[in-house]
This record gives sequence, structure tokens and C-alpha cells, in this order.
Amino acid sequence: MLSTSLAAALDRRGIHYGWVMVGLALLVAVGSAGALGVLGALLLPVQREYGWDTATISGALALRLLLFGLMAPFAAALLARYGIRRIVAIALGLVLAGCGLSFGMTRSWELWLGWGVLTGVGTGMTALVLGATIANRWFAQRRGLVVGILTAGNATGQLAFLPLAAWLAQHEGWRVALLPGLALCAASGVLMVLLGRDRPEELGLRPYGAAPDAPAAPPPAGGNAIRAAFAVLAEASATPTFWILFATFFVCGLSTNGLVQTHFIPLCRDFGMPEVEAATVLAMMGAFDFAGTIASGWLSDRYDSRKLLAWYYALRGLSLLMLPYSDFSLYGLSLFAVFYGLDWIATVPPTVRLAGEAFGRERAPIVFGWVFTGHQLGAAVAAFGAGASRDALGTYLPAFILAGAACLGAAVLILGARRRAAAA
Repeated sequence: MLSTSLAAALDRRGIHYGWVMVGLALLVAVGSAGALGVLGALLLPVQREYGWDTATISGALALRLLLFGLMAPFAAALLARYGIRRIVAIALGLVLAGCGLSFGMTRSWELWLGWGVLTGVGTGMTALVLGATIANRWFAQRRGLVVGILTAGNATGQLAFLPLAAWLAQHEGWRVALLPGLALCAASGVLMVLLGRDRPEELGLRPYGAAPDAPAAPPPAGGNAIRAAFAVLAEASATPTFWILFATFFVCGLSTNGLVQTHFIPLCRDFGMPEVEAATVLAMMGAFDFAGTIASGWLSDRYDSRKLLAWYYALRGLSLLMLPYSDFSLYGLSLFAVFYGLDWIATVPPTVRLAGEAFGRERAPIVFGWVFTGHQLGAAVAAFGAGASRDALGTYLPAFILAGAACLGAAVLILGARRRAAAA
């Protein structure tokens, strides 16, 4: 196989194949996130073409975010049961099908099926759980850095395609704006099938940084994946630490992709900023998020994750509370983009690390999957709630202020998490 030859060649140069898996997962993250991250930029063009109200379109996006989160714990169990390559291929196929279906839609239920159900399930089968799985399987050291890199790729992919998508939507139509992300999504899936492997043991390797006398990894999980996911939930949910992680990650979703990614461009449009300029601000957030999330991974390998998360949530809350006082110029929002972007999804590496410390290496991806469900529940609430607020009150600002206040509460709550809630 290609992976066997490549692993041998890299080993002669002192490079562990785990970094190849990180690169493949990074492409999958950027591709799938890029295909879906642009949907927020297409809300207004779709609304102009079909005449649907904001709540109808944002409701479909909220359904995607909800399913994205609900799939996460089962995705972790499916990855353990059926392997990384197989699940990634199925997931990306669903993403391509969901976006492709929307090209010919004529009724709102087709939007909900394509952008809501198919893309939600598809992205939920990998998403951040894929990064947690690779970090725990392939790395004994540098797990925080790996999660930081892959999380940054996911978040940056959601934002990096936005200026191009907004420009294409204005000049070529919103359907053409979907194509760049979908192309990368397809290419990354092919590379994962050709070069990806499920575990280092398949290539005769040990996890990166594992001690020679470290116990061997357990065999791949068997049995019913859904039953396994619920069994881990039953055990983890008996601890306060699980619910603290769940609640704070709910706030994380409430204050990031559910609110800012979905509604930031329409918010800026309400204040007179052109859509392409607003998309550029979001892309700027993605650039700073890439640096901030990787730095967060590095920090989580060295410092108490609870204190890091307290700082992250507090700073994010303050930035959201300051947003209504911006002049909504490109300069003023650029300052917000730097401050907010560094903290966009920097919460993931320390949250994954806390899950690993509290619940052990093998259970951590599934536990994190359930915690990530909380994230996407929060995102769905914000995506739909902010759209409903805009329809009912004529403004998005109450939603942004409430999200900022919730972040300040999460900053206090996370300090109560225990680092050893269960035996590893």
C-alpha cells in the first residue's frame, strides 16, 4: 500500500507517520468546513432569490448545526468500530450530496434536507471528533498541539472561503460560490482513502512519543457503536466534570459558529457594510484563529486547562459585549476580528485535554463527542434564535449581548471542573 511505502520512507528520515495523518485530517477539516462555512455568506443571496424569511433559512442552518453536534458521540464510536478512512469517505459523500441537492432546489424543505440534514449528518461524522481520535490514537506526546492544529484547520476552513464565496455569489451566483469548498472536500476525501490508516500499529509503529515499555493499544472496538456511545455517556454523566464541560461548550457554540459565523454578515449589512467587506472581516478572524488555536494547543500541553478556558471565555465575552459599540467600519471591525479571532475556537484543545485527563485515553473521544453535542446545541439555539430576533425586533444586537454575558458565566463555571473525575 502507498501508506506502507510512505511510512518506511519517512521513518528513514526520522518523521513519524502520525504527522501524515495530521496533514490528511487537516485537509479534510479545511475542505468540509470550507464547503459549509460559506453557507452563512449565502444567506442573503438565497433570501433574495427565493424570498424566504430569515428564520426559514437560518432554521435550516440551525438544523445542520444541531445534527452536526448530535452525531459527534456516535461518530467517535463509529470511528472506533469501522475505522477512519471508511467513515471519512461516507461523511464527505454526504456533504457533497447535501450541497449538490441545493443546486436545483425550488422549495424550502429541500433546503432543510440538503443544507440541514445531509450536511449536518455528514460533517457530524467527523468534525472535531476526528482530530480528537487521531490525537489520542497516534500521539502519546504533543496531543494538545495536534488538536490545536486540526481545530484551527476546522475553524479556519469555515472562514477562509468567505471572501471568495461572497464575491462569487455577487458576480456568478451562490451556486458557483459553493464549488471551491466542495472541490477541496472531494480531493481531501480521496487522499484520506489512499494514504490514511486507522492506527499506528497497522504500520508497525507506536504512537508518537510513546515509551518503549508503554502498554500496547487495545484492539479496535467491536460490538454495537451506538450502544458503546451511550455506555460511555452513562458513565461520564455521573460526574460533575462532564456537565461542566457540556455547559461551557454549549456557551462556546452559542457564541461562535451559531451566532457569528451564521449572522455576522447580515448584522454588518444592517449597519451599511457591504457583504464582501463583512466576509473579509470574518476571513480575518479565521487567520487569527489559526494562530490562536495552535497556540492554545501548545499552552494546553503546559498549563492548567481550566485556567486557560476561564481566560478564553472571559475575553470572548468582553469582545462580544463591545461589538455593539463598534462603528461597523472596516477599521473598527478589524480590531474586533483580531481580538475575537484569536479566541474563536481556542477552547477546543484545553477541553479535549480535560476530557482525556478526566476520562482516559480510550473513552476521551466519545466523551468529547457528547460534550461537542452541547457545543452544537448552543450553536443551533444561536443560529435560530438570532434569526428570529432579527425578524421580530429588527436587530441582532440582543443576541450578541446575551452571548457575551453567557461567556462570562462560563469563565467562572469552568474553574469547578476536576481533572481526574474518573480512572484513566
